[in-house]
Amino acid sequence: MLKNIALGLLVLIAALLLLATTRPDSFSVERRIVVQAPPEKIQPLLADFHRWAEWSPWEKLDPAMRRTFGGPSAGVGATYGWKGNKDVGSGAMEVKALAPDKVSIQLDFIEPFEGHNTCDFLLAPQAGGTEVRWVMFGPSPYISKLMGVFVSMDSMIGKDFDKGLAQLKAAAEQ
Repeated sequence: MLKNIALGLLVLIAALLLLATTRPDSFSVERRIVVQAPPEKIQPLLADFHRWAEWSPWEKLDPAMRRTFGGPSAGVGATYGWKGNKDVGSGAMEVKALAPDKVSIQLDFIEPFEGHNTCDFLLAPQAGGTEVRWVMFGPSPYISKLMGVFVSMDSMIGKDFDKGLAQLKAAAEQ
């Protein structure tokens, strides 16, 4: 009997590991909101890491978080590093591209899991405002695929994107 249980458990684990290999090799999470402000008022909140405290959903999760800023104060080459508690982990970001309708950021997580992704903020003028799209995408290494069997990247960070966009809207509309 014990042998059959152990064999069944082994088959279940093998099936789970095999299922993880069928998951996509990349991921993408996207959220959007309409902000009653022009793109030129929104873009500085995104391209200047010093201003992320005004809207980022992670900035207030660890009051003791250590932050480092480098490069120019804003725009291409600006960098931001952080090291905090388990809620924020540690990592670094760098503004890689800047255009009137886009801010592109390289995002490198160190903890709690290593990850190297891209975040794009896309700004599309609309009547009376601007649609802001926040898109994060990157590769899904095997460990991410295995985790993805149980929980998607969208369900892990989508609510944070929603909160961040709502706070960005509030900051830009002041």
